[in-house]
Amino acid sequence: MVQALIWSGSLVSIIGIGVLVYCILRAMRARRAGLEDAAMRAELQRVVMINMAALGVSALGLMLVVLGIFLG
Repeated sequence: MVQALIWSGSLVSIIGIGVLVYCILRAMRARRAGLEDAAMRAELQRVVMINMAALGVSALGLMLVVLGIFLG
């Protein structure tokens, strides 16, 4: 049970980190595209929303890992 918490928490954290990398790549792609100001703002607002969700997922995964360590 405890090992399952640790491994599932690690998996959730890795997924969150992967989405963070996706956000970085998407923002770099938008910057290279040379979008106009309004289009760039709209794109970055979407990226920020995804970024915040990814941070939340990563934090949840880290909480699971810490909980597994405390229970173990």
